[in-house]
Amino acid sequence: MDAKEFEDALVRDGFSAEVRVTEAGKVTPEHSHPFDVRALVLDGEITLTTTGSSRTYRQGEVFTMAAGCAHAEAIGPEGVRNLVGRRLPTQAAEAG
Repeated sequence: MDAKEFEDALVRDGFSAEVRVTEAGKVTPEHSHPFDVRALVLDGEITLTTTGSSRTYRQGEVFTMAAGCAHAEAIGPEGVRNLVGRRLPTQAAEAG
């Protein structure tokens, strides 16, 4: 998916939109966020682990996560650059 199209869809669906860069090799232990996430990997890779299952996302792939979802993150050897959307659950109801 084209980054501009992805960003337009984020805004349409009530998400904020920003590019986030995370350094190579960073590992974040299990945590959760109070917001929904929808992200497009622009460069590099990120591995997300939820409920004991891991998946690696690379350039061009999209991942989503509901608010409160416990997960761990591991960034690949070249880092990762994502176009990230965040939306509070109350914003989801308003966007729907």
